[in-house]
Amino acid sequence: MTQKPTDKPSLGDLRKEIDRIDETMHRLLMERGDIIDRLISVKKTQESGSAFRPAREADMMRRLVQRHHGILPLDTAESIWRVIIATFTHVQAPFSVHADLSAGDAPMRDSARFHFGFTVPFVPHMGAAGVVEAVSESKGDLGLVPAFAAYRGGAWWTALEFESAPKIIARLPFIDRPDHPAPLNVFVVSRAAADAMVTEVETWSVRVSGWGAAAAGAVAALAETIAVPDRAFDGAALLVSVPPGGRLADITDALVKAGASVRSTALVGSHANRYKVPVENGP
Repeated sequence: MTQKPTDKPSLGDLRKEIDRIDETMHRLLMERGDIIDRLISVKKTQESGSAFRPAREADMMRRLVQRHHGILPLDTAESIWRVIIATFTHVQAPFSVHADLSAGDAPMRDSARFHFGFTVPFVPHMGAAGVVEAVSESKGDLGLVPAFAAYRGGAWWTALEFESAPKIIARLPFIDRPDHPAPLNVFVVSRAAADAMVTEVETWSVRVSGWGAAAAGAVAALAETIAVPDRAFDGAALLVSVPPGGRLADITDALVKAGASVRSTALVGSHANRYKVPVENGP
C-alpha cells in the first residue's frame, strides 16, 4: 500500500533517510578529497609556500555560523568543520601542532583536538619558547601558545620580530560565545603567505622603558596587551593586539604621555577578529 503524504513516517522510514544522508555526506567528503588531490597538482605548478590560508579559514567559519540553525549544537558543527579544514590542510602539506602546556595540559589539548582533530600530530612543550623554536625550525608546523601571560612563557613573541621568523596567524577559538567547549584563548604561530593573512587585528611586539601602573592603564584602554617585565631597563616587553580601526601610533602616544619610553616596535603577525555569535545563535 502506497503511503499517503499525510501519513506519519515510520521509524524505519526515518532511519532510511538518516542512512541516505550519512552516505551522501561521506560521498561529499570523498569528493572534497578528490578536489584537494587536484588542488595539490595545481599548486605544484602555480603556487608555492604554506598550505595555511588564515583569511579563508576565518571566512569559512563565519559563514558556518551565519547559516547555522536547528537542533544540532553549534559546538558540534564548528568542531566538524575545523577537523575537516585541518585534515585536508594536513593532506596537502603534512604538519604537526606544537603546544605550550605551561598554562595547563587539559585545556591546551582540548583546544588542539577541537580545532585540529586527531589526524594532525600533537607535540607537547613546557614553555612557549620551545614551541616557537620548533615552529621556526620546521617547514610548516603550527605552534599554539596561550594568549595571556603564562608561567615559563616569557616574552616569546620577540623571537617573531625577525623578517624570516614565523608569525602569529590566528587566534583560537575563531568563534566567541559563552560556554565554548574549547575556551582557552590561543595564538597560532606559523608561516603563511602574505596574501593569505587576515589583518583585522595586528599583533605588535613593543619594548618600553618606564613601565608602570600609569603606562599599563594607558595601553589597556586602547588594546589587549600581554606584558612581561624587563628589569634591566625598568621596562617591559609587550605583545599588543591592535583592534580593527585602531592604530599602533595611538598606543605608543598614550604610553609616552603616561611617562614610558618606546624603545622599539615590530609587527609580529595578525589575525581575524573573533566572530561573536548573536544571542539567538548561542547555546
